[in-house]
Amino acid sequence: MAAGADRGGERPLNPPPHVYSTTGLDRCTERRGDAEWLAARRRDPATLVLPMAGLRVPVEEGPDGPKARLVPLAGLAPQLSEDGVFLGLLGGRPVFAWSRESEAPGRVATVELRSVGSLLPRRDAGLLAYARALMYWHARHRFCGACGGATRATQGGHVRMCRACGLEVFPRTDPAVIVLVTSGDRCLLGRSARFPPGMYSTLAGFVEPAEGLEDAVRREVTEEVGLELLQVRYRSSQPWPFPRSLMLGFRAEAAGRELRIDRDELEDAAWFTRRELGAAEPPVRLPGADSIARFLIEEWLLEG
Repeated sequence: MAAGADRGGERPLNPPPHVYSTTGLDRCTERRGDAEWLAARRRDPATLVLPMAGLRVPVEEGPDGPKARLVPLAGLAPQLSEDGVFLGLLGGRPVFAWSRESEAPGRVATVELRSVGSLLPRRDAGLLAYARALMYWHARHRFCGACGGATRATQGGHVRMCRACGLEVFPRTDPAVIVLVTSGDRCLLGRSARFPPGMYSTLAGFVEPAEGLEDAVRREVTEEVGLELLQVRYRSSQPWPFPRSLMLGFRAEAAGRELRIDRDELEDAAWFTRRELGAAEPPVRLPGADSIARFLIEEWLLEG
């Protein structure tokens, strides 16, 4: 049994749909262009609001500190400005994300999403990931990339339009491949200089223009560790709002085990057996429980 796996149900951590996937929300795209309907929802005390502080997300504040519980608040909607982003309908009630300059209400704490992501119910984590991704996009697209003019939010916060030239810009997601490379009873994990101390993870990289996903997997593995791959198999995907990626998860079988590590990309890379990684105290720290990397590793461990 893999360390950290669901021992009762023999399931890996973070199975699909992975943490940060938006579930249980009607995105209600047909209402984004209905300015009159959105204005009425902004005035409605029953509308739910996520009061954010920049990219920090709201959770319940208890006597012992923040709790892993989402706090969508009713009654704040009449304070909403045009910057409030319409996310959709939750249980039939409109939900907006709003980055406030004033302090959040008394029972709300704002925290970094990754500090609570794996502890929240999947629906809540996905809703907050959606809000965070849109807030990040708005903060970095205040000016037009074509003419430099100021932009304004339209379509309920899902489009920014240049006031000068009329160019419309839409939220951006960067596709990235992430792969667990295996060879028999061993898997390959690498360590980047930016990782927490002792942590090793699967290999990953961004998809380049005019490149297929399988080609991106093969290129990244060859570049980072010098391995050729026999086969590449898609597993699942995960939204990753840190800041705006879509992680596309793969498994791949290596043609050999001799590594040529690119030290500009990785500090280290090594092969690990199932026995080593499944031990009560693995030789390396594995990626967080909220990541698709951890799912890929644990899924493989449970197959042994």
